[in-house]
Amino acid sequence: MVIVMKYNAAAEEIASVIRNIESFGFKAHLSRGEERSVIGIIGDERPVEPEHWESLQGVERVIRILHPFKLASRDFHPSNTVIKVDGVSVGATKVVVMAGPCSVESREQLMETAAAVKEAGAHVLRGGAFKPRTSPYSFQGLGLPGLKLLKEAREEFNMPVITEVMSPEDVKVVSEYADILQVGTRNMQNFALLHAVGESQKPVLLKRGMMSTIEELLMAAEYILSHGNERVMVCERGIRTFEPSTRYTMDINAIPVLKSLTHLPVIADPSHATGKWDLVAPIARASVAAGADGLIVEVHTDPAKALSDGAQSLKPEKFAQMVKDVRAIAGAVGRTA
Repeated sequence: MVIVMKYNAAAEEIASVIRNIESFGFKAHLSRGEERSVIGIIGDERPVEPEHWESLQGVERVIRILHPFKLASRDFHPSNTVIKVDGVSVGATKVVVMAGPCSVESREQLMETAAAVKEAGAHVLRGGAFKPRTSPYSFQGLGLPGLKLLKEAREEFNMPVITEVMSPEDVKVVSEYADILQVGTRNMQNFALLHAVGESQKPVLLKRGMMSTIEELLMAAEYILSHGNERVMVCERGIRTFEPSTRYTMDINAIPVLKSLTHLPVIADPSHATGKWDLVAPIARASVAAGADGLIVEVHTDPAKALSDGAQSLKPEKFAQMVKDVRAIAGAVGRTA
């Protein structure tokens, strides 16, 4: 349930409503807009009728949120959330491009790739230090040494870093080196991890589970938001269907659906969705046209020798062309890139 305060509601009236909410054992989440303040009631508010809240001083109206996700709902927070990460604004007019290797393999490989994506126009450097792989015999990442290399690249090229965190125990150490914590598709409903990244207060990129619904994705985001961490991005990265022509099936529909349901920034991952480098750019263009706030793309200087996901990694020159194309699409839909 959302309580919309009157335009001229006094600070004491807002504070009084919050105290009233908390007296029932609920949590109150205050969102101050340019014109009005909105108070979200967090908890099972069904025993209290809306008329009770409507009778309080300064209250204009009460809106029931029908979705099971509250804090993530656009009903609760009508305007788009903009997440600022070291000078980069995600969710604003500019389409943010995150790019880099699937896995950090060596200092030379990371630095060369970081230089290339920076020159091409990427805003955030991605790279995996811990890699969840289907096979236990596949390359699992460099771990802590990989994190240290990412931090070095961050300082060298003045780019925020995003990397995946796989367990609650890793959140603290990864947070020391990364600007954005990525929760991968296999961990979307790892609730202990969701609680941990929520408590960290670091920006989080939450990827949709490969077999998860949009509602399940937003409920997972709700876990993070419930800790007061409002810097959450949701990512469409393709879902598993009966179609074997691509690694997954990119759900372009999900992008405008998410934009209508949630105020959180929506990121698209055309690399994992397609699994094929020659399909990455077309799906990136389609994602931006559909309303994505950003892209996360895998780039490798020598994909044939990549230790993970080489087949879906763009060479630097292909990535540079993709960025040019995305800028054109962004301009056509009233945005920049």
